[in-house]
Amino acid sequence: MSKFKISGNQFMLNDKPYRILSGAIHYFRVVPEYWKDRFLKLKACGLNTVETCIAWNLHEPKKGEYNFSGIADIVKFINIAQETGLNVILRPGPYICAEWDFGGLPAWLLAEENIKLRCYNKPYLDRVDKFFDVLFEKIRPLLCSNGGPVIAVQLENEYGSYGNDKRYLEHLKHKFIDFGINCVIFTSDGPTDVMLEGGTLPDIYKTVNFGSGSVEAFKKLEEYQKDKPIMCMEYWNGWFDHWGEEHHIRSYNDAAEELDNILEQGASVNLYMFHGGTNFGFFNGANYQEKYEPTVTSYDYNSPLTEDGHFTKKFFEFRNVLSKYTKIAETEALQPIERKAYGKVKLTEKQGLFGALKYLSLPVEMAYPVPMEELNQNFGFILYRTRVKGIRKNCEIDIKEVHDRAQIFVNGEYKDTVYRPEYKKVIVDFDKDENVLDILIENMGRVNYGQHLMDYKGITEGVRLDYQYQFQWKIFTLPLDNIERIRYDNQNSNFEPTFYRGYFIVDEPKDTYFSIEDWEKGNVFINGFNIGRYWSIGPQKTLYIPAPLLKKGQNEIVVFDLKGIKNPIANLVDIHKL
Repeated sequence: MSKFKISGNQFMLNDKPYRILSGAIHYFRVVPEYWKDRFLKLKACGLNTVETCIAWNLHEPKKGEYNFSGIADIVKFINIAQETGLNVILRPGPYICAEWDFGGLPAWLLAEENIKLRCYNKPYLDRVDKFFDVLFEKIRPLLCSNGGPVIAVQLENEYGSYGNDKRYLEHLKHKFIDFGINCVIFTSDGPTDVMLEGGTLPDIYKTVNFGSGSVEAFKKLEEYQKDKPIMCMEYWNGWFDHWGEEHHIRSYNDAAEELDNILEQGASVNLYMFHGGTNFGFFNGANYQEKYEPTVTSYDYNSPLTEDGHFTKKFFEFRNVLSKYTKIAETEALQPIERKAYGKVKLTEKQGLFGALKYLSLPVEMAYPVPMEELNQNFGFILYRTRVKGIRKNCEIDIKEVHDRAQIFVNGEYKDTVYRPEYKKVIVDFDKDENVLDILIENMGRVNYGQHLMDYKGITEGVRLDYQYQFQWKIFTLPLDNIERIRYDNQNSNFEPTFYRGYFIVDEPKDTYFSIEDWEKGNVFINGFNIGRYWSIGPQKTLYIPAPLLKKGQNEIVVFDLKGIKNPIANLVDIHKL
C-alpha cells in the first residue's frame, strides 16, 4: 500500500519527495494487446506515471447499459500499468474534451428532458451520479491507499473554459469523497484569471494546461494557489488534425526546450499526449469556433510515440531532457513492432446502400425529420426518405441546420452534397408524378469543446422544398454496428453509397495500413471492427490496422464508400502517411 499526498510545496510518495513525470495514453485509443508495449515505452522515456481520461460514452453506450470489457476495460489498463511499475492519474470527467465525441458524454443525454450540461442540473447530475456509482466501485480498489497505482483523480476538465457553476463542482467533489476517492483530487484549467476563477474550488488542488509560456503560466497559477507543488496537467507537445487541414507538426527541439523550462522550475508535468493512438469507429470529436471542424481518425498528435507505437525524434529529445532530472529506469528490451504490406485486395462483393437498408434498419415513420438522438442512435448515418408528388422543375431543397454532411438523392439518383461548414441550398428536378427524395446524413463527430456542445446529429430543423416544409418521412437509423447482416448481390448504381467486401490471407498478423488512394469517403471494417473514417481531402492518407485485429488465415475487409467506385481494391501497405 502506497501513501501519496501533498505536503507543502511538494508531492510525497511513501513519505519521500516525489515529482510526477507523466505521459498521457488513452486506453480507448489503443487496442488492449498493445497497452503493455506503450507503458514500457513510456517508462523507457523516463516517466513514472501514466494519465488517462475515462470516456463515459464508451462505458455507458445506452442508458443503464454498461461496458467495461475489451478496449473499455479500464481496470485491466490500470492493473497492467501497475505491473509495469507505473503510477496512474485518472480523469473521469464526466466531461473530458480530449477531441473525443461529445467530450466523452454519452449522446443519449441529448434526448433527456430538460437537460443542461455541465452545471447543477438535476436531470444531468442524476445520470452523472449513476455512472459514477458504477465507475467508482471499480476504481476505488485501485487507489494507492488501497494498494493500487492511482495517485490522483481529476474533477471535471478545464471547467473554467466553459462555465463557473461552483455548486456543480461542489456536487462532483462530494460525490468523489462519498465514494471513497481519498487520493489527491485536482482540477486543471488554462492559466488565465477567468479560467482559474471559474474552474477551481478553494480546497481542491489546482493544475494548469498549456503548450508554451510555462513561466507565465505557473506565475498565474501561484496567484490562486500558494505553497503547493506546481504542475502542468496537459503539456501540449503536439496537436490534433481536422479534415481538410495540414497535418500539425511541432518541432522536437521546440517541444523539448519547453519541457526543460517546465522541469527547471521544479514543476511536475503530464505530457499530452505521450502516445495519441486512434479515434476508432465513429468516436472522433469536432471543434466549432467560426465553423464546424471534425477531427480526423488518427490521434497521432505529433507526440513522442507515433499513432502506431514507434519512437520519434521527439521521444529521444524528451528522454535526454528528462535524464537531467531523474534517473531513467532500466526497462525490458523494446522490440520494434513489425509492419507488413499485405498488398492489394480485390473487393469482389458489393451491395448498394438502398439495397442494404432492408438488412440494416427498420424505418420509423414520422411527420417531420428528427435528429438521431431522438431515435436512440448515437453514431453513424441516418437516412431520411419522403415522397414528393408532381413534376417540379428547379425545386430548391433547403435542409435546415444539417449536422453534418448530407447527400441528396432523387429517385435513387445522386444530386448533390451539403456540408455543414459550407452550407448551401440545392436545386433539383422532380420528373415523375411521384418521386422519392432520400437524404443521407453522416454524423461526423460531435463538438467536444466550447459553446456548441449541444450538438444534435441529422436533420435538426426540418427540410423545405422551395418555401414549403416537407412532412411525412421514413427514417432509417444506420449506426453500422450490424453490417454482418448485409447480403451482397453485387447491385448498386452510379454514385450510390456502397458496401464492398473482400478477403485476404494472413500468415502472421502484423501492423498494416489501409491506403485511401482511389477511395472517396467512408469507413473501413476489419473482421467486423470499425477502424475509422477516411476522406480524400486529407490530410490523413492511410488508416492504421493494428495486428491484433487480424488473425491467421482468412480475414474480412468491408469498405463503405459514400460515393461508390468502379474498381474497389483495398491496398494494405506498410507505411503510415498522415
